[in-house]
Amino acid sequence: MVHRASGEPDWGYVLSAALTDETAGFIAALTGSAPGRPDLWHEALTHGSMGEARDYQRLEFLGDRVLGLAIAEWLHEQSEAAEGKLSQRLNVLVSRETCAEVARKLGVVPYIRLGKQARGDGAGQSDNVLGDVMEALIGALFVERGFEAAKQFVRRAWEPAMAGGAGQRKHPKAALQEWAAGNRRKPPVYTLLERTGPDHAAVFTVQVEVPGVGAEQATGSSKQEAERGAAAAFMARYG
Repeated sequence: MVHRASGEPDWGYVLSAALTDETAGFIAALTGSAPGRPDLWHEALTHGSMGEARDYQRLEFLGDRVLGLAIAEWLHEQSEAAEGKLSQRLNVLVSRETCAEVARKLGVVPYIRLGKQARGDGAGQSDNVLGDVMEALIGALFVERGFEAAKQFVRRAWEPAMAGGAGQRKHPKAALQEWAAGNRRKPPVYTLLERTGPDHAAVFTVQVEVPGVGAEQATGSSKQEAERGAAAAFMARYG
């Protein structure tokens, strides 16, 4: 058995995790420098369906925290709003849906490494997968170049969402809750009607009902997304 010192790379994996020239070029264009640790970027772009020793999950875990800190610092600098308003915006800006939208705009989709079945099932367009990969890329950038580089990348990539006021409006579920209370109605009830598709490309259908008023349905790539869509549809019709 070969023993490695703590923190020492697994060189067998590093050597086997080479990037294609096209992917390396994409990473360089995306981040401003050629990848110094190709294994990190290979890992960040690898879905579990590939059946490899490493996939993006560990880097996604790290990138999620780096993204949250980068956005929180940015909001604190930019706004004198109270903690509640800052939290509202933070939650939207770091949401899986926003991360997935950023990934699409940056052109990440063609570079995600998916197994044949997962690709056929549409995992490459799943908000769950795209959001996770986007966070994994931030994690890889943090490990390779540190927080400052990761922060500057986040500020460039999230600038349209930040400038567009993402998260300034009240969350649809909170708006519906307040509407029901303000109109002396019973609280909204959310019911999961259906879950279809494989785990990596699941589709959820949710209904929200305010007793005595009506009900609306919506679908999404997560239960939370479907609930939000149903609440927004309800408010559009009855609010």
